[in-house]
Amino acid sequence: MIPVKISIITITYNSERTVDETLRSVVSQDYPNLEYIIIDGGSTDSTLSIIDGYREHISYLISEKDEGISDAFNKGIKVATGDVIGILNSDDVLLPGALKAVAEAYEEGVDVFRGNTILWNEITQYKCREIPSMKFPKVPYTIHVAHQSTFITRQAYQKYDAFDVRFRYAMDLELLCRYYLAGAVFKYVDADLALYRIGGVTSDPLPKKKEELMLLIRKNGGSAFQAKMYYAFLYVFDVAKSFLNLFGEDFKRKIRYKS
Repeated sequence: MIPVKISIITITYNSERTVDETLRSVVSQDYPNLEYIIIDGGSTDSTLSIIDGYREHISYLISEKDEGISDAFNKGIKVATGDVIGILNSDDVLLPGALKAVAEAYEEGVDVFRGNTILWNEITQYKCREIPSMKFPKVPYTIHVAHQSTFITRQAYQKYDAFDVRFRYAMDLELLCRYYLAGAVFKYVDADLALYRIGGVTSDPLPKKKEELMLLIRKNGGSAFQAKMYYAFLYVFDVAKSFLNLFGEDFKRKIRYKS
């Protein structure tokens, strides 16, 4: 019996420092029904040369300017033919056995499969485990997004639509909220599926994300008041994290996650 077909999408842009590790983590899965898609934003460093070394394992590759992360995700989703689609950024790692775990958890009627993500501070070498949230209310105050370990069926993308290109930071949270509120079926996969290298756009200052975080609430049926309260909560939370950093940059994660 042929196992479920899984598409993995990796988006890249000038990722020469980390992309080789990402690519190796995917092609070494030894999964018999894998489609690997690379969406490059027009890299000018050695990223494409590194990718070229893996061409025999890559089903689809394009390198062109895009309109941001959401647009790049959508390009990959549009060409994917797998029953299930996972998205792994070019600085993250798919853990050994991840695709097998997703395939074993696969069942008809489920739209979103979500496993654990290992968070890794490359500087301090501290690691902790993020257990994914399985409910996404209208106002998602405390949520573990864990998008690196999220696998969504192609049918779900067709039914509920892909990423909203207006979002440049919280596109994954917006999509999961939208799916959950529309009635999509979520299933937890009890396995560590991916390693997330802490950093990237998620580390950008909160004020840069204000408008789209408030849009997220309004788009999914929340009021203007709820949107303002949500941002106020995130602001207080951000201040608290800054204070906790005085005890070491990993202290806040030691409180929130399992080592």
